[in-house]
Amino acid sequence: MPQSKKNVSPAGIQSYYCDMHIHIGRAGNGQAVKISASNNLTFENIAVEASKRKGIQMIGIIDCHSPSVQEDILKCLEGGSMREVEGGGIAYQDTVILLGSEIEIRESGRGAAHVLAFFPDLRTIQEFSVWMAKYMKNIQLSSQRIYVSPRELQQEITDRGGLLIPAHVFTPHKGLYGNMADRMSEVFNLNEIAGIELGLSADSSMAGRISELDAYSFLTNSDAHSLGKIGREYNRIDMAEPSFSEFRKALAMKEGRRISANYGLNPRLGKYHRTFCNGCDSVLDEGSDIHELVRCPYCGSTKLVQGVFDRILNIADRPEPIVPESRPAYYYQVPLEFIPGLGKSSMSKLLDAFGTEMNILHQATEAELAAVAGEGLAASIVMARNGTLPLSAGGGGSYGKVLQ
Repeated sequence: MPQSKKNVSPAGIQSYYCDMHIHIGRAGNGQAVKISASNNLTFENIAVEASKRKGIQMIGIIDCHSPSVQEDILKCLEGGSMREVEGGGIAYQDTVILLGSEIEIRESGRGAAHVLAFFPDLRTIQEFSVWMAKYMKNIQLSSQRIYVSPRELQQEITDRGGLLIPAHVFTPHKGLYGNMADRMSEVFNLNEIAGIELGLSADSSMAGRISELDAYSFLTNSDAHSLGKIGREYNRIDMAEPSFSEFRKALAMKEGRRISANYGLNPRLGKYHRTFCNGCDSVLDEGSDIHELVRCPYCGSTKLVQGVFDRILNIADRPEPIVPESRPAYYYQVPLEFIPGLGKSSMSKLLDAFGTEMNILHQATEAELAAVAGEGLAASIVMARNGTLPLSAGGGGSYGKVLQ
């Protein structure tokens, strides 16, 4: 069975595929964690899926603040199926898990936004949970609001050696720019932001219109609410090994470590890419001045949900995007599950032949894919890999579609 190849540098730095935003639906004791996520999204199931089916070598599970989830982690460690990594994280076979939390912040007069916090080990996130429980209504659940200021939360995270990453920053649903502020500096100390998560409806070029983001590494992550969604967006990260300490260096672009590629949906497929009218259920995807509209051009309604693209145009401080040389390449890639005609039977044959989804997307040639799944599906997979499948735009909470 072929394995995912790693690009090895003379310094011993290797490239790893990483998805740093995965939810837990339910803990082993039956406790609900992420209400909107699948019940089979448990800590152990996520590890198995990422390692065996997806071929992803580092993942971030962002509901590890829940005491019930922490019990599951301890059981995995005590049972010997997992082990703690010296540089921080928990290893399951070929995959390392970083322990994180998604937290909702809000200030008076502003909307709410989500942030990700990662910690080096179980003990530290357990201590953070004890602190956070004092300011949160239900510490067991995911993405709960914390009743302290964003800067106080930021200080607590960094004082514990953690990493703070604003999540899906442009989305109208709990994104910092999409729902809370025109500038991140209004909310946080910029010197203590570890990186930025773009979200499914944005890419690095779009974010290049906002100058305060120039210094940061960008991440593209799945925000998975089911096992199948793991890896729908992910990153290639150059590190000496998958671990918390190496991830920190990569975000800071130190000692040759870096985010070397983002693999994400074409933003047109994102649920919140363009402005949506709740009056007539239309995605407003025509013309360059949509961001200036206050009424729907089709029905006249003012019930508009501004899309990511249009929000960025509103708050941009540059007329054209600037992409710093340090910014990783952004590759448009359609997830395998989006490909028309690629059903369970064909997917099983491909996995039997190539081992993991990462191998299907990155290693198998078109001829090798055709020998297993036929020429039509092979051509579609290559187009998905290259980001050339025709698409319709998403908006208003509905994904765009592959037009084929």
